[in-house]
Amino acid sequence: MHEHDEYLYFLRRAFDGMLGALEELGDDLGNTAPHLPGANSPYAIAYHCTAVADYWLGHVIAGRRVDRDRSSEFTAKGDVRRLRREVDALFTRLEADLRQALPSQPPRNTPPADHEGPDRPLSVRGVQLHVLEELAQHHGQVQITRDLLRAEAPA
Repeated sequence: MHEHDEYLYFLRRAFDGMLGALEELGDDLGNTAPHLPGANSPYAIAYHCTAVADYWLGHVIAGRRVDRDRSSEFTAKGDVRRLRREVDALFTRLEADLRQALPSQPPRNTPPADHEGPDRPLSVRGVQLHVLEELAQHHGQVQITRDLLRAEAPA
């Protein structure tokens, strides 16, 4: 067992929860935002999480080049089957990224100031905790959004 396997297990649980909620909704409702100001669709939230994990773990920790357009993540649309494949590919990259990282060392890259995140320098472990924090909160957001969309849907 590698040092980061347990961490990846909890990331996978968060993604599986988001993807499961999307599968329950189907692609039409999954790409629909509830009727609330500034609300995002469950798909967009889950898609955003793939970019969060790829950027913070792949780019910040491992130094891998990651092209990210953060603002477009919140308007993303797609189907859950494709997103599940993207998440599987993401985990293949993350396993390789984390194998070369020691939790106590500094990350290879510093995120730009305009990326929302912690307001202090982080170790590899700190970046990992930040990603887990983001995925946990967004997992709950996807579940609540799923419930709102179900309540709004005609019977």
